[in-house]
Formats: sequence, structure tokens, C-alpha cells
Amino acid sequence: MNTPSSETSTAATVRIIASPQSWVEGEAVRQLEAVSRLPGMRLAVGLPDLHPGKGAPVGAAFESEGFLYPYLVGSDIGCGMGLWDVDLPVRKAKAERWAAKLDLEGPWEGDTEAVLAEHGASGTGFESALGTVGGGNHFAEVQRVEEVHDARVFEALGLREERLLLLVHSGSRGLGESILRKHVDRHAAGGLAADSEEARAYLQRHDGAVLWAKANRALVARRTLDGIGATGRRVLDVCHNSVTARHADGRVGWLHRKGAAPWDEGPVVIPGSRGALSYLVLPVGTGEQSAYSLAHGAGRKWTRSAARERLKERFTAESLTRTSFKSHVVCEDRDLLFEEAPPAYKAIDRVVTDLVEAGLVRVVATLAPVLTYKTRGRTAE
Repeated sequence: MNTPSSETSTAATVRIIASPQSWVEGEAVRQLEAVSRLPGMRLAVGLPDLHPGKGAPVGAAFESEGFLYPYLVGSDIGCGMGLWDVDLPVRKAKAERWAAKLDLEGPWEGDTEAVLAEHGASGTGFESALGTVGGGNHFAEVQRVEEVHDARVFEALGLREERLLLLVHSGSRGLGESILRKHVDRHAAGGLAADSEEARAYLQRHDGAVLWAKANRALVARRTLDGIGATGRRVLDVCHNSVTARHADGRVGWLHRKGAAPWDEGPVVIPGSRGALSYLVLPVGTGEQSAYSLAHGAGRKWTRSAARERLKERFTAESLTRTSFKSHVVCEDRDLLFEEAPPAYKAIDRVVTDLVEAGLVRVVATLAPVLTYKTRGRTAE
């Protein structure tokens, strides 16, 4: 089943892009197949980071026709990854000092309206959360270049091997949750006819949340850079929770990405756990086999409760604030520290290798953690 082009016979084509060496949980496959039977569904693709989610799998992309499904996008509409080139050489990194003082909690005191306007977004009533990382698997991570694999692409992005980078993973915070809740209260996990007024209203709110999330990542980056005394330039920003119209053969389809990075928007960073490398990759090939999508990260290997139970027997909280890369981790929520520990995730090397072997990406560079910021206290996702 776990082969680069494995398919099963259901209402829609089901495809899992993963090698036999990759672990894909049976429940994730069951969820993928269940989604494939929804009305209008044409294609359901599981990527190498596929794992079970709340009713639908994460690390997957779905193409439908005639219907769109807000539940497949989830509550964190617009969540994604942004990468910044930091105007600071690696030799000047002060990870221990930064870990002691960096604080991204609480409302930003600047002009949020100006930040939103810069990204084409509007005020929503959730601006007190703008510029905050959030809970769960979100983070802001200062990184260094471990190895350059494609110098031409690396240099074309304006990157330099001796400089630091900043990777931000965050989304629309409570805004996306409020949009999904409004849909679920009326339709539960049901879909919307694509030509309905309700679908148009959802898409308008969805598109606003995508812009809001992009502004949020930019402000998280700004606060982080201010905190470490540096400036930066955004290199890329991609969203991995969304639904977008796709026009082909005179028809309009709907591409849902749930924890799936876009194949068709240029270079992408696929992060590992906080104790692993991240991969800067360039999409190649046609992208058709993967629904024009890529893995968005390593993917969870254990549930949060299982991670807490297993890892509290093996590690102290203090030991988890340092990694094998000698990087520092800021996470003052003890439960989150264990839930997000590196062993709770799949091996990112295997995930990316599966994408390479499937002809979907070429590795441009690997990036190693220097400082990972999660939270200064308990936060809501």
C-alpha cells in the first residue's frame, strides 16, 4: 500500500505517496478513504507525513467538484510556514542569551491595522492575538544552514551560507476557529454546494483568514527579530491549510489542503521536529500525482497523550530544552514540552526522501535549529 503510486478502488482515487520504509498509521488511511467517499470527491492524496486528525487526516490533499468542505481545511485556516533571511552571521548567534529573554506572548503594542493593511488583510476582532505563535506544533525558530545541496537555487533566493535564518510556523489563531465553528454549528462535517451563497460566504471569510495568517507570521517574525536585535527579509511564505479553486479542462475543482504545502508556489521549507533538520526544497515534475501538494512537516508519530506518557518516563523537562544540535528550546508549558518532543514525530529525512523518490522535489539546503520558541506559558491553540 505505501508505495509512491499506490491506489485503492473507492468513490474517488486514493493515493498514498510514501515508501515501504515509512510508517503510515492504519487509522490515517481509514480516514483518507472515508473522505474519498464524500459527495463530489475526485482525489484523496496522503503525503509522507500523513497521520490521523480530528475526523480527517493531516498531511493530505483532496480534490472535489461541485462541493467544498470547510471541515477538511480545519480550524487553523491559513496556517503555514514563512522563512526570513536574517541580517546576522551565524558566528554572532547568542542562543542562550536569546532563550533567556525572548518573549512573544501577549498583544503587540504597535499598529496592527497597518500590519494587516500591508498584507491586504482586515481587522477581525482577533487582533489581540496578532503576532503570537499560538500553541500546538507552532513555533518561531532561528536556524543556521547545515548544508547547501543546490547552490544555484540557494543563491537565487538571495541566501548566504554564513547567515542565520528564521522559520515561523503559525496561522490565523482564534479567527480560523471561529469561521469553522460557524460552519460546524450549521452543517457539522457536511460540505457546501460550490455554487451556493453559503459557500461564497465561507470562501470570503476563508480568504480573509489566509491573509490574516500571513500577516500574523510576518509580525511574529518582526517581534522575534526585534528580540534578537536583528533585521530580516522574507524569502517565502506558504499556506498549508486552505481550499482553493482549480480550473482544468473547462471545469472548476476545489483543492483542499490539510497540512499539505503547495507544490505550485515555488520553494518550500519542510520542517522536522525541533531536534531535527528542516529541508528547503524546490518542487519539480508535474505535481499532478500529489494533487499539487507536498508534505508540510515530519508528521506526528504519537498522539499528544501518548507522547506525554512515553516521554515523561525517559526525559526530564529540563533535558528537553536542549537538542542534539545543542540548540535551545523555549517552552514553559510542561505538557507541551513533552507533546512536542522530537521522538513524537516521524523522521523528517525519510519524509523528504519519499518526496524526492516520487519525483516531486529537489533538496536545496538543510537547516539546523539554533533557538526554537514555543511559549513562555500555557497558551490556547
